[in-house]
Amino acid sequence: MSERIVLRTGEALVAGGPPGTAAEPEIIIGELDGPVGTALATLTGDQAQGHSKVFAILNTDVQVRPVTLMVSKVTVKNNRYTNILMGTVQAAIANGVLDAVRAGDIPKEKANDLGIIVSVWLNPSVINDSDLDHQILFDIHRKATSQAIHKAMNNQPDIDWLLENQDKITHKYFQMGLDGKI
Repeated sequence: MSERIVLRTGEALVAGGPPGTAAEPEIIIGELDGPVGTALATLTGDQAQGHSKVFAILNTDVQVRPVTLMVSKVTVKNNRYTNILMGTVQAAIANGVLDAVRAGDIPKEKANDLGIIVSVWLNPSVINDSDLDHQILFDIHRKATSQAIHKAMNNQPDIDWLLENQDKITHKYFQMGLDGKI
């Protein structure tokens, strides 16, 4: 049996597609009988207008394992946005979770014992993009989900790398502020 996974965190940014298709999931993974399970159950029952929480599914009636709860970082106010989030992105996240199991980042034998909470970023600009490429959007969110899980399960970046590189990295939006671009 694999070691107990109490709580792990991960984040990834995948861009490079057309405007509005970047993904930046933040995830929490842990045992369902621990703090992650408690948070997952609480969030599921704590629905709020504009911030619905839904399970990641491959399609209606096909929930992914480990159980994965999506939480939007953006207040949802638009039917098109809702349809993209609860369609293309939801399926991408579900596939990204299964990719992480297939890759061995999530132990297969723990698929029913773990829970994942994904804080989802979907650019609000998608509502105005009449030429939105759903396949690219799907591929980017799928990749970002599996990368965030990989980083969480492997404790990346590790503290030694962070300490070594701390002064070499400037947050993108801080730099843009310094350059007068925001």
